[in-house]
Amino acid sequence: MRVRRSGGRVIWYECFGFGLILFLSWLNKLVDLPHLLVGGEAHASKWRDSAIETLLILLIWAFVISITKRLVERLTYLEGLLRICAWCRRVGHDGKWMRLEDYFAEGLQIGTTHGVCPDCLNKFEEDTRMFQQARAQSQSSATEKPRPERISVAS
Repeated sequence: MRVRRSGGRVIWYECFGFGLILFLSWLNKLVDLPHLLVGGEAHASKWRDSAIETLLILLIWAFVISITKRLVERLTYLEGLLRICAWCRRVGHDGKWMRLEDYFAEGLQIGTTHGVCPDCLNKFEEDTRMFQQARAQSQSSATEKPRPERISVAS
């Protein structure tokens, strides 16, 4: 799946970005980057401030990574769903709607064949049996000749 592969990359990019932020934070404390880049007077660094800054960056990193993992899992789940029309049973894929058999042939390179599941087979047999009984009843009632009624004539 596309999301699963790209989701792992997103997490690696985030980890790399937060690692770069930590690296630049500590580099700034070690060599005083603003003094080197733009000049001015040197700034005394406090190691306690650096440790708190690192802790805050790591807490933010953990929060962002946990949210990203949840989003990637959700996207993977949603991408795994197959859109099927409720009316005609066609499959929506890549902006077009096609028969299920065509989707399998095109998207998955899987051939299809038709069969009948046991539940449908039982329903079909029951429907056939009921149809044959109804037909037999209608034929038997049609073959019976109606008897003429006797009319008594009173004299």
